[in-house]
Amino acid sequence: MKQPNIVHKVEHIYPIFDTILNQQQKEKLNQQRALVIWMTGLSGSGKSTLARSLENNLYEMGFLTKLLDGDNLRSGINNNLGFSDEDRTENIRRAAEVSKLFAQCGVVTICSLISPTIAIREMARDVIGDDLFCEVFINCPLEVCEQRDVKGLYAKARKGEIKKFTGIDAPFESPANPSIEIRTDLHSIEECQTQLLDNILPRIKYQ
Repeated sequence: MKQPNIVHKVEHIYPIFDTILNQQQKEKLNQQRALVIWMTGLSGSGKSTLARSLENNLYEMGFLTKLLDGDNLRSGINNNLGFSDEDRTENIRRAAEVSKLFAQCGVVTICSLISPTIAIREMARDVIGDDLFCEVFINCPLEVCEQRDVKGLYAKARKGEIKKFTGIDAPFESPANPSIEIRTDLHSIEECQTQLLDNILPRIKYQ
């Protein structure tokens, strides 16, 4: 006779947060300050390019980093999510939770995500914590992003082949007061890289 599945209720679960190593201890070990660098902007604005450049520069300087973007998140932890409004929100929520875990380990975490609305970025800030959250606006006009259109996404969106594409038939809300703003349409890639690095370094140096 088949036995029924028995679910045992687990009682007396106690939090362990006061017994595990904390963020400050990890920062001392790594000799760096934790930070989540949340890079937002339209597709084609230069987020990925600057994120990779920042990670490489910091690596060469001896900083421990982790780069998170739509590709590595959606191929792993978010591979069960689609592109509905609910799934897009959950995509950002999970990205924020993962970023928080890395930051608690003293890692400089770089997030390159469109995260198009103020509300969705504020949700990420709330998850991560205001003291760890550094909002970087990669600012580039839509028409310039369309001219770049390396992946041909804007062209497909204009033809209706991609629905709810940010900047075309879905809104992008610019940050009102970002920690850092980079104008990739006005400056060379080298100038943008320098501006970003110069702003980040004082925040992560261990003193």
